[in-house]
Amino acid sequence: MAARAHEVAQERAEARLGGVNRPLLYAAAVVLTLLFITPFFWTVSISLKQIKELFQFPPLLLPETPQWGNYVQVWTRVPFGKWVVNTFIITGSAMAGTLLTASLVAYSFARYKYPGRDLFFMVTLSTMMLPAEVTIIPQYLGFRQLDLLDTFWPLIIPAWLGGGAFYIFLLRQFFMTIPRDLDDAARIDGASGFQIFWNVMLPLAKPALATVAVISFIANWDEFLRPLIYLNTTEKFPLSVGLRFFNNRGNETDPLDHLLMAAAVMVTAPCLVLFFCTQRYFVRGVITSGIKG
Repeated sequence: MAARAHEVAQERAEARLGGVNRPLLYAAAVVLTLLFITPFFWTVSISLKQIKELFQFPPLLLPETPQWGNYVQVWTRVPFGKWVVNTFIITGSAMAGTLLTASLVAYSFARYKYPGRDLFFMVTLSTMMLPAEVTIIPQYLGFRQLDLLDTFWPLIIPAWLGGGAFYIFLLRQFFMTIPRDLDDAARIDGASGFQIFWNVMLPLAKPALATVAVISFIANWDEFLRPLIYLNTTEKFPLSVGLRFFNNRGNETDPLDHLLMAAAVMVTAPCLVLFFCTQRYFVRGVITSGIKG
């Protein structure tokens, strides 16, 4: 059904664009692509330059001789490998918690009827209007009372407590597109509520789960504020905080701009790989999650 809904959405989009000049659309797409890819291209170019080329005017579009050793220096100047491991631990744990708990809460909102369900759902959505800066202080005080500061737990535990209102909303919308007849058939076969959730709903919700996984991965991978507040030990930093070392240690005689750009490219690479590997599911999940309210 999800595949059919995706096809219908594509047909409607094509019908709306039927009267538009396609070459003009393609030209606009190319221009926008070049516009958005230029910063990344410039980052890669700087990451391969020598120090003397960093402040040359007019700036060189490409380095005279690519300095691949800049990427090696990133790993030797700072504990970059340790930061990579820390980031994968934090991101993977938080993403797993988000997928499990957000899908459970969304399944409850989509399939069960109980007093106050709609009110709870509205309250959950209202939390999206609260900026992170409003809740960071009480969370910090709570984790300090639990003696969890300077550990990974403050960065992981919140993801296991519902995952977040946006992920709950997205998954709920997708679950509501799945016919209830499948639930009834599973109950006739003797399946419990959790078995229906685990064996019926989740396999059908792969596009939405992939969407949540990608967004959650990128959000936790790039998280800067909370690690900066909760972590004090350099060896426990994730990559987002570790990149600051290349800003703080640079000076006029030994600039580190090229190393900063090299580190930025390596930090960005996993997000790009994940997105392109899950692009098909990601697009389908975004389209089908908003069909039925």
